[in-house]
Amino acid sequence: MITPNESVLRYAAEFLNKYDELEAALAHPDHPDYLENLRIYGEASEQLSTVKEYNEAVRTLGEASELLKSEDAEMKQLAEEEIEELSLLIPSLEKTIRHYMTPVDERDLRSVIMEIRAGAGGEEAALFAGDLYRMYMGYAQAKGFEVTPVDSSETELGGYKEIIFAVKGRKAYSKLKFESGVHRVQRVPATESGGRIHTSTCTVAVLPEATPKDVVISPNDLRIDRYRASGAGGQHVNRTDSAIRITHIPTGLVVQCQDERSQIANKEKAMAVLQSRLWDMTRKMEKNELDSDRKNQVGSGERSEKIRTYNYHQGRVTDHRIGLTLYKLDSILSGDLDEIIDALTAFYAKEEQ
Repeated sequence: MITPNESVLRYAAEFLNKYDELEAALAHPDHPDYLENLRIYGEASEQLSTVKEYNEAVRTLGEASELLKSEDAEMKQLAEEEIEELSLLIPSLEKTIRHYMTPVDERDLRSVIMEIRAGAGGEEAALFAGDLYRMYMGYAQAKGFEVTPVDSSETELGGYKEIIFAVKGRKAYSKLKFESGVHRVQRVPATESGGRIHTSTCTVAVLPEATPKDVVISPNDLRIDRYRASGAGGQHVNRTDSAIRITHIPTGLVVQCQDERSQIANKEKAMAVLQSRLWDMTRKMEKNELDSDRKNQVGSGERSEKIRTYNYHQGRVTDHRIGLTLYKLDSILSGDLDEIIDALTAFYAKEEQ
């Protein structure tokens, strides 16, 4: 007969106690931690029904086990049937609860900075960078995230040599972190008169948004330049000197922003990108010290890895890390990334177990 897992039982009991404490704390909206408690309470509510169902199943299992001792043949048969059903239900619920027990990566809760850069393929790669940008825009909007441009370098045909933007929203990093890597497109370029299929690439980097607490930057390590921005004809950036370029002298990292009208707003955006890059650099250095083989690390952000191919001729998208091929290219490029992202999340969650 099935025996409930002791660690899951303890977690379920502790969870309900903490849930009751949170409910009591929310009765005092003037408490300094009220908003944080409200957030935690909302997330805990997602687990509540599963934990309650599990506790009820365990209680019913105990009662059915007692009925097995009955001399009443009918009651004994009913108990055996119930135990058989619970032998399937309880392990399933325990699997879900173990997922709740897994420590949450604090970075998963954050907003992100995304960087798309055209790779091999010249103008066609730049056009593909624009396609990827619009794809992520569509996905972010569907999820209720806010997309804020930071900096871009446009080409004559409307593509991007580089585009950097922020995706603001709780758990944005958990959704987008597996997008880091090399994206490849196979299609007939608009500039190709011979109708031949070309292969072009773009690099995507996804960085969890850092805060001043994550990385300390000394003002003495920064060189800040102000300059007249460049942009498409007639845009306001041609008529102002609001663009900001920040150089982090110790590392040589350079970040610039010209999207906003004011120097202050552009400086804030540029600093946010710089903080995230430095934090990402620090984390990678620490990880290298602990594990020299980074290829097997989840979310390592290795840019040399070809992760996905978008084939226009066949209307397919293939993610090479998990061997997933979907024949809905148009839908995916419009932002329908749920099936891919959910599959990647499940795959790497299993890898970590």
